[in-house]
Amino acid sequence: MKTIVAYKSKTGYTKRYAQWIAEELGCDIKENPTFSDISDYDIVIYGGGMYVGGLNGVKLITKNFEKLSGKKLVLFAVGSNPGADKDIIPFWNRILSPEQQKTVGHFYLRGGFDFSKCGKGDKILMSMLKMRLEKLENPSEDEKGLLEAYDNPVDFTDKNNISGLIAFIKNNQ
Repeated sequence: MKTIVAYKSKTGYTKRYAQWIAEELGCDIKENPTFSDISDYDIVIYGGGMYVGGLNGVKLITKNFEKLSGKKLVLFAVGSNPGADKDIIPFWNRILSPEQQKTVGHFYLRGGFDFSKCGKGDKILMSMLKMRLEKLENPSEDEKGLLEAYDNPVDFTDKNNISGLIAFIKNNQ
């Protein structure tokens, strides 16, 4: 089946995962895709970073669900958080309806955080978050880790993280 990995990446972590997935599947890859870039494929794998509770660029898929019917759709989100269910389940509930979650494969892949790679708008938002975190009396370990990452970038990408997504694709071709 004709397969493509399409993605949007602001800081490089999503791009790294997209390249690993495309390499593993031996398929096409496209950064910053348009609908015409993905419309001729049987399997569309779309990845983006988690930003402000959303998935970067996912409207390409969600606005075109009807046009993409009959295709196998898989989404992957890349973020710096550890990926606890308490964070990831509500995230997917915002992105996909319960019905869509039954048919669209969806995976979380842990990326990283490098404040220096953020764009101007993201730096403003992340600076506001940093100020809020600094005011916490009892920050969680994750919050402490994020604060530390502002000065010391972290990278949690690991090629092994794509194994579930790859198995899903291979089992559903």
